[in-house]
Amino acid sequence: MELTVYLAGQIHDDWRNDVKSKAKEQDLPLHFVGPQENHERSDNIGEVIMGEQPDNIYRDDAASSVNNFRTQVLLQKSDAVIALFGENYKQWNTAMDASAAIQLGKPLILVRPKSLVHPLKELSNQANVTVETIDQALAVLNYIYE
Repeated sequence: MELTVYLAGQIHDDWRNDVKSKAKEQDLPLHFVGPQENHERSDNIGEVIMGEQPDNIYRDDAASSVNNFRTQVLLQKSDAVIALFGENYKQWNTAMDASAAIQLGKPLILVRPKSLVHPLKELSNQANVTVETIDQALAVLNYIYE
């Protein structure tokens, strides 16, 4: 049984590749999806589809509508969600994706360091499982196959 896992989190480093390579090393039957990782493509997609916008506010709004559509489709098709919160970036999109997963009834694994326990306490309380590392998140998924 292959599971589709949505990887919610910032797109500024290669943490998703770390998850994918560790899952492959463990021979886990997982297929991964997530947000558009090309930041420029994500920012420009509204204008690519709808044409040039009058200013940056409309440009962001157009891109957001297309990115939100993409995220909703991929979240709905996912069997589980891993939401990674790190210390280096603002995590608006991660929080939004994790909240959407909860509303859709998708099993959610929240990954966050100890330093973010307090700011994420409510979200953590709504997640199915909260862990501190990617390895722990993969161990949760591995447990499904035992």
